[in-house]
Amino acid sequence: MKIVWEKEIPTSSIKISPRPVWKCRSCPSYGKSPSCPPYVPSWKETKELLKHYHTALLIKFTIDPEKFENEKREILRYLLNKEQELFKNGNFYTIAFFPGDCNLCKECEFEKSGKCKMPEKVRPSIDAIGIELSTIVNLDFSESVLYGLILID
Repeated sequence: MKIVWEKEIPTSSIKISPRPVWKCRSCPSYGKSPSCPPYVPSWKETKELLKHYHTALLIKFTIDPEKFENEKREILRYLLNKEQELFKNGNFYTIAFFPGDCNLCKECEFEKSGKCKMPEKVRPSIDAIGIELSTIVNLDFSESVLYGLILID
């Protein structure tokens, strides 16, 4: 995993709609991860939430597809650490959003029992809460990249 760039963007540039949530329904993780629907706030709640933020941090990561699960896990940890760093610097309501489903644990207890081992670390997937990532970045599916998003203020 490598960080390509980090840039602050105005939250006004982030489009929220039901489209990504509907797309989630065709994903194999749908209903199996605490960071995915139906276990996350609705797109309407996200739309309301964004009214209370002005700035977000958008982060682009490159990954090795052959090490996808491990590198994605590293990205999730990075996002959580960055969120904590921003919190310690006075951004008390900062919150990170994951690129896709949570895979913090190598074996997901939530999939087996419906109980997460680390609920305090799980964050919603960007798509799962209705954020149209394609409205804030040019998606190029020939790239092996993932994006993270952190609301700052």
